[in-house]
Amino acid sequence: MAAIPSETRRGYGGPGNSERLSGAAVFAGAVLMLSGPLSILMGASGIASDNLFAASQYAYRFDLAAWGWIHIVVGLALVIAGMGVVTNKSWGRGAGAAAAGISLITQFMFVPYYPLWAIPVMTLDLLVIFALTRFYVGTSGGR
Repeated sequence: MAAIPSETRRGYGGPGNSERLSGAAVFAGAVLMLSGPLSILMGASGIASDNLFAASQYAYRFDLAAWGWIHIVVGLALVIAGMGVVTNKSWGRGAGAAAAGISLITQFMFVPYYPLWAIPVMTLDLLVIFALTRFYVGTSGGR
């Protein structure tokens, strides 16, 4: 079996690597921790029945206060997952990808209410999922 040079084993931020985070993980954690509070603020606007949102007949139509609570819960999950990613916790990557996936689904359902917000956030969620789920070269346990 060929030995993997140590340069390929270090610095990729994979699970169990306590040295440093990769650039993609830092990006994903930062986006999660930015998107979370913004989602919470969006939820607060929905709960306050702000006139910012309006939608006609739509299959996923909920009461605006219900959308507000959904955004607050998802926003809290995004912040917690983002903190897990940037602190390189073992659960951070999985939680971050799951939170971004849930955010992607809720933003898709929210498009008719505020498309200028939902579509860019969906794009960021996809980038976060990609950054957190891509393959990392790591040690194979031989040390």
